[in-house]
Amino acid sequence: MTAGPASLPTVREFQPYRPVVPSGLPSERALPAPGRPRLRTTFTWAVVVVVTGACALVTIAAITRVTGVLGLVTGTALAAIPAVPVIAAYFWLDRYEAEPGALLAVAFAWGAGVATLGALLVNTASLAAIRDAGGDPSTTVLVVAPITEEAFKGAAVLIVLLLRRREFDGVVDGLVYAGFAGIGFAFVENVLYLGRGFANGEGSALAVVFVVRCLVSPFAHPLFTGAIGVGVGLAVRSRHLVVRVLAPVGGFLVAVVLHAAWNLSALSGLSGFLGVYVAVQVPIFACCVALAVLVRRREGRLIGRQLAVYARTGWLTRAEVSMLASLSRRREARAWAERTGGRAARDAMRDFQDFGSELAFLRDRMIHGTAASDAGVQELALLAGMSDRRATFLPSAVVIKE
Repeated sequence: MTAGPASLPTVREFQPYRPVVPSGLPSERALPAPGRPRLRTTFTWAVVVVVTGACALVTIAAITRVTGVLGLVTGTALAAIPAVPVIAAYFWLDRYEAEPGALLAVAFAWGAGVATLGALLVNTASLAAIRDAGGDPSTTVLVVAPITEEAFKGAAVLIVLLLRRREFDGVVDGLVYAGFAGIGFAFVENVLYLGRGFANGEGSALAVVFVVRCLVSPFAHPLFTGAIGVGVGLAVRSRHLVVRVLAPVGGFLVAVVLHAAWNLSALSGLSGFLGVYVAVQVPIFACCVALAVLVRRREGRLIGRQLAVYARTGWLTRAEVSMLASLSRRREARAWAERTGGRAARDAMRDFQDFGSELAFLRDRMIHGTAASDAGVQELALLAGMSDRRATFLPSAVVIKE
């Protein structure tokens, strides 16, 4: 008898219930879409890649004209310093069901290329128009920039929703995709400001920009756009038209207000900035962190609740459901699988856990009436995939007890 991990204590030999699965049904994450949707998705992907790539090239050229090549390189190196821990924080938030790397890259590239270029063009044109009309130039900073930048960054969340609706399960996914768009935008913006300070030979100005933008407020843009992600996440989980419309609109308005308040503090001088930062931005950041922790815990409870039905029908054991609903037990299970079966068993356990998360979120959408028409087939595919992976990390000789 082979002993299981703490999350898989042993009581009885496990014989999983296996309903008849359609022949040829794959066990991968997603089933092939019908011909027309697949063609449409491919075309959408192509358009997004071309647009983001072209905008990125134009943005790099525009920044280089201001900073020079050495300034561009220096700004990029300094801007990468805060980007790494911020990205790590969003990966931490997304641990129950990691989003596909390609979609995260799309969100980041959209924020870095399309959103920055679009904001640069609109903000510059509006500033010139306001000055020509004799208006207050600060209007661009306080009104035009927040609306324009949040609209462009928020579009990344909608692009992801269009490209892969099945990968968008709720608030956490909205926060993650919006966060990556904000990280991309902030990264390029920091490259511009830091590179310009370096090119101008203003060491003190460069240091101030680095401290304020990279050390004090690295989460600013991701948090602003995160409000849009929350709104879209609430919308995709609801069947009510009012919620589907008002939640994203409300999220956008919150993002604009937060962004405008941030810009106002920047116009108030160093003392004004620090006052607003301590009185407003720090509490907002603390609330956002609390929200992130709460929604992640909610995901764990949702997984345990939705997978319980598969324990009753024999697809899963109660021990497996308990393991899938806990990040610490998932980690222990992967370690156990590697000790007993090597890398192949560990990878199979990781797939088993990922499929379990997807299955729980799929069932939740089915219950709420927001799942796709082929949800039943997708459910069987995920169950078949879990059974297949179990056979790798848990040979038939292993005994499982509940």
